[in-house]
Amino acid sequence: MSAGPVLVTGAAGFVGVHVALRLLERGETVIGVDDFNAYYDPSLKDLRAARLQAHPGFRMVRGDIAEPDLIAGIVRSEGVRRVVHLAAQAGVRYSLENPFAYQRSNLQGHLAVLEACRHGGVEHLVYASSSSVYGDRPLTGQGFREEDAAVTPVSLYAATKRSCELLSQSYASLYGFPQSGLRFFTVYGPMGRPDMAYFGFTEAIMAGRPIEVFGQGRMARDFTYIDDIVDGVIGVLDRPPAQGGHEIYNIGDSHPVGLMDMIATLERLLGREAVKVMRPMQPGDVTATYADVTRLNALTGYAPKVELAEGLDRFVRWWRDWRGV
Repeated sequence: MSAGPVLVTGAAGFVGVHVALRLLERGETVIGVDDFNAYYDPSLKDLRAARLQAHPGFRMVRGDIAEPDLIAGIVRSEGVRRVVHLAAQAGVRYSLENPFAYQRSNLQGHLAVLEACRHGGVEHLVYASSSSVYGDRPLTGQGFREEDAAVTPVSLYAATKRSCELLSQSYASLYGFPQSGLRFFTVYGPMGRPDMAYFGFTEAIMAGRPIEVFGQGRMARDFTYIDDIVDGVIGVLDRPPAQGGHEIYNIGDSHPVGLMDMIATLERLLGREAVKVMRPMQPGDVTATYADVTRLNALTGYAPKVELAEGLDRFVRWWRDWRGV
């Protein structure tokens, strides 16, 4: 492992906190950056941050990654040589209402990280992309592959994520520092994001409220448990491309599950039946996601271990404890 701390942007976010905790558990020093915005309940970010700050090897910096001097200053002053860039404005539907939040956080923020890495001597940048870059594709017997075309994004969020991949490719070519982009497929689990379907459905079912089932329930997602995601992120971080290399990897479960099947699993775990209101597809949504993880497996031995029923059970147990119910 390279000397010096690992910088994790979005450290108070869902994936960020779990990645940072894993790094700390293996003895790394970690600097986290997060702006603690109010896109969803800030108390959840405070909870995650408290978990991190219990470790003596962790330090949190509150700030906006889109401010170029912030990231550059941390990289330069702390001797950072590895960066895991997970901060972004998430959410497909929210991008229809607040497009400039995505321009600032996803595009300007990614560029600020690239510039900091370029001038700071960073040896490996691992950054979060998204399965949404593949656009709306029918579910077939073959998973989405990294070499498949990613030129028809159906949401602004997806367009910004694909743009970040292209920015990284140009920086790798121009300036030579190694980069790895990870296309995440529907991550779920404890301390997750309240805007995700499984989390919102749990809250509504337990409160006796109807749930809105978009796409008439015909959508499918490659639900991937957070621990499996972290395995992949750390595996990639430890295996940088050659100098000037820029690699992209799918990181998912490779077993898509229908939305109605996911709801049925939640109903069983919660002991309650959901009141379902069927809705059409929403603008920006895609019909299905399905990760081919052959490339990631070849690099790291990545093999997801947690099936959806077990992962949702772990989430529900955490949620009950968090809500005190």
